[in-house]
Amino acid sequence: MIEAAPLEPGLAEAASAFAAAPPPSAIRKIIHVDMDAFYASVEQRDDPTLKGRPVAVGHGAARGVVAAASYEARAFGVRSAMPSTTALRLCPHLVFVRPRFEVYRAVSRHIHLIFADYTDLIEPLSLDEAYLDVTRNTRRLASASDTAQEIRARILSATGLTASAGVSYNKLLAKLGSDMRKPNGQYVIPPEAGPGFIATLPVERLPGVGPVTAAKMRALGLVVAADLRDRDATWLSDRFGKMGAAFHRMAFAEDDRPVRPDRERKSAGSETTLRTDLSSADAIETVMTRMADDVWAWREKHQALARTVTVKLKFADFRIATRSRTLAQPVTDRAMFDETCRELLHRLMPPEKGVRLVGVSLQGFADEAAQAGPQLALPF
Repeated sequence: MIEAAPLEPGLAEAASAFAAAPPPSAIRKIIHVDMDAFYASVEQRDDPTLKGRPVAVGHGAARGVVAAASYEARAFGVRSAMPSTTALRLCPHLVFVRPRFEVYRAVSRHIHLIFADYTDLIEPLSLDEAYLDVTRNTRRLASASDTAQEIRARILSATGLTASAGVSYNKLLAKLGSDMRKPNGQYVIPPEAGPGFIATLPVERLPGVGPVTAAKMRALGLVVAADLRDRDATWLSDRFGKMGAAFHRMAFAEDDRPVRPDRERKSAGSETTLRTDLSSADAIETVMTRMADDVWAWREKHQALARTVTVKLKFADFRIATRSRTLAQPVTDRAMFDETCRELLHRLMPPEKGVRLVGVSLQGFADEAAQAGPQLALPF
């Protein structure tokens, strides 16, 4: 998952859920927690000389790519997935730091232990973000907002890192809310405010709307989410495929997907839609490594056994290409996993067109961990 523009694993799955999920039996209280510039913030925390300076996690070589950028670097226009040469041109005093994924994974595990003190219903999206269903008020706090505030304070105390949060009655609004007051803030969207909140958002803010889709929408006169309400779901599906119905529901702030840590998986993956198309094999491999790191962190947490590795690319013309390999034994060695991912990616190189999405997934599970919990009322 690239930090600048993450998508939840399985866009098609999300589209189906938006279009067909049954309504919840009670109003949920959902928190989306998103660490602030996670990789770069860890580096600034561990090296005091980096505090307040523009930092990029990645390789600063001529063909390197920015994996993550601090807020000081973002002020100069530096973004994830940007070529190192471009980043240095925008910010000549940018400091490059090599990624330390083992450290990021350890910090992420610590943060998830904090989450577990508040709910069993935790749906990780990556090392640095997760959904929490806190409808059941196990800590006897006054509201879901207070719960988010306490979680963020504990993360800061335990790790020295800040987190932002969105609090709402569904996953869509909670995720959008967590971006509203970054860094180190939170935003609450109660049920009565949901439709109004989303109505004025630019279409680019909706999950699944990348630069190409946004341009197509604007050409059709769809500028803000409210414009999507004026078109019926069939009209949108004719022009945007299976995501059309999902976009229509999003425009009305509708999202009935539960937080499901126990969902049965045929696959587990991570993918990201990039802000700018990539054509460099090195740049694409850097993004793929981020996706592979997220998938492996999930595999380790759940001790899942899978035999099939898949790498997925979506090109600028929306054509999708995948390459898979099924191994004789379940993938339990990280080096084997990484080597398989690189081998599969190299089969797709060089790309015929720019790449707008990169994904990695595991399939063919032999074992699954599952957990569930009841939901009771908690005010916002």
